[in-house]
Amino acid sequence: MDKNYLSGSSSLILLSLISRKDMYGYELIKELEILSDMSFQFREGTLYPILHKLENMRWIESYITKAETGKERKYYKITRLGLQQLHEEKKKWEEFQDSLNKVLGGSRYVGQF
Repeated sequence: MDKNYLSGSSSLILLSLISRKDMYGYELIKELEILSDMSFQFREGTLYPILHKLENMRWIESYITKAETGKERKYYKITRLGLQQLHEEKKKWEEFQDSLNKVLGGSRYVGQF
């Protein structure tokens, strides 16, 4: 899959995943791979700057907790502002998808130029 498709949708994708449940970085990477049948993949070097951006926008918050193994993990959770942004991003995506579908296979303009 072309990385350009993923990069333009990274906020939408991550907000959507985190809205389902709080997750830590590696868990986000694996969940995305599983749900997309390996079509979408983030590397840590790509993921964490996006997560920091989402935190700076106050769309997500992070907290640290200990795993069963005793290792500390940084989890991310969506905020109320993040849920509102997710709703807006989904709406924009649906509008984009509808327009793209019209261009790719939809109706043709029948008229004179």
